[in-house]
Amino acid sequence: MTELKILHDAVVAGNMEAMTSLTRKCLDAGYKPGQIINEALIPAMDVVGNKFRENEIFVPEVLISAKCMQTSLDILQPLLTEGEVAKAGKVVIGTVKGDLHDIGKNLVAIMLEGAGFEVIDLGVDVDAQQFINKVKEVKPDFVCLSSLLTTTMPQMGVTIEALHEAGLRQQVKVMVGGAPVTREFAEQIGADIYAPDAGAAVEAAKQAMAKLRQ
Repeated sequence: MTELKILHDAVVAGNMEAMTSLTRKCLDAGYKPGQIINEALIPAMDVVGNKFRENEIFVPEVLISAKCMQTSLDILQPLLTEGEVAKAGKVVIGTVKGDLHDIGKNLVAIMLEGAGFEVIDLGVDVDAQQFINKVKEVKPDFVCLSSLLTTTMPQMGVTIEALHEAGLRQQVKVMVGGAPVTREFAEQIGADIYAPDAGAAVEAAKQAMAKLRQ
């Protein structure tokens, strides 16, 4: 079994204690940082995401695997040369104005990062102008809007309309999700993607990026 495979399996298993030593063993064996990320860490989080979607594991296990990946990344990122790792895409994510819930949003952010996306997390209670400002600044591929309250769901529509008014709507795909959000609501407010859970969000983002690159 190669060092990459051992590291991969440790991330899937959530073996935090082994991450530092296994990452250094991969480097000592001659693997480049980008190769370790692309061939061990990201595929491992793909496995974790699939297990999560199939209800084989649950949120605590996903979070542990994500921490494992981050431990390895903390070692690898300072060693990366420019362009060594191709990002899957860039995402701005936040919970909309008036809503302070972040567990679901955080899980989506973690799993998107695990899939190789660059994620800019604006946190909770994010108003439309904050989303607009960040879209202008970082030019993401996606804006992900989260809401856990029926009373704050309309803010998703407000944000999408604000993107239209700012002339930014055609530049980004808008993904929406959260416990009360439905596909019908997503279509009603003009969102591009409805994600019922974190696993679906990652798959939808991957598929959308594949279409953009065709």
